[in-house]
Amino acid sequence: MNISHHLEPKLKKLRLSGMLETLEDRTQQAVSQKYSYDEFLERLLEDEIERREQKQLALRLRRAAFDPSKTLENFDFSFNPGINRQAIQELAICRFIGRKENVLIYGQTGVGKSHLAIALGHAACRKGLDVLFANVHQMLSHINSGRADGSHTKRLASYLRPALLILDDMGLRPVSTSGAEDLYEVINGRYERGSIMITSNRSPEEWAVCFSDPLLANAALDRLNHHAHHVEITGSSFRAHRKQGDKLIRMKGGAADKKKR
Repeated sequence: MNISHHLEPKLKKLRLSGMLETLEDRTQQAVSQKYSYDEFLERLLEDEIERREQKQLALRLRRAAFDPSKTLENFDFSFNPGINRQAIQELAICRFIGRKENVLIYGQTGVGKSHLAIALGHAACRKGLDVLFANVHQMLSHINSGRADGSHTKRLASYLRPALLILDDMGLRPVSTSGAEDLYEVINGRYERGSIMITSNRSPEEWAVCFSDPLLANAALDRLNHHAHHVEITGSSFRAHRKQGDKLIRMKGGAADKKKR
């Protein structure tokens, strides 16, 4: 009798599909390697735990709303050697989230700020933490739309819940008066309650342009900078480098075509 076939309905009823998927292989291993009953059960339980953890990770990555392919493993630290790799690896441990600290990443266009922020968000998801990624302008538009249908408070609250909120492109576009108020509410609502990670082409001293009221600006920036890790990235642009590489490839291709003619 096929043991997996015999146990399949029971494992499905208990929602132990991780054990079901590996039961046949584990049974063969148990026979060939002479597992004890305890060892056999332990291996099956490990398989079930692994399946559940991977399922939960996939769910957290989907809710985070960022590109899951952007990880620290595929971030090219050698391109801009000025980036403190050790400091980034320390942030990837995510202790700053437990301490409710912020991370401010800034530098010129194309140096990898968003990739780095997403990669740190990915690391947080692996740690079992809830993360949300949002472009600042899109977040403010989403919150503001709630004023029309009465969902403003609910929408605002959705940006206060995650352990880590990643806000991309701070100060890139003008912010309306209501947008500035909403941005302050997000910052204030998360102050010492949840971490914020921000990317920007501007230095933090210039973020006051996001707020029409100087008092509001000072209060918001004071909260962001308190308990904050600063990551300033200088160096070459990844996008400019790729664009130049594509141009060279096209030029070489055009030269080859001329030779053929």
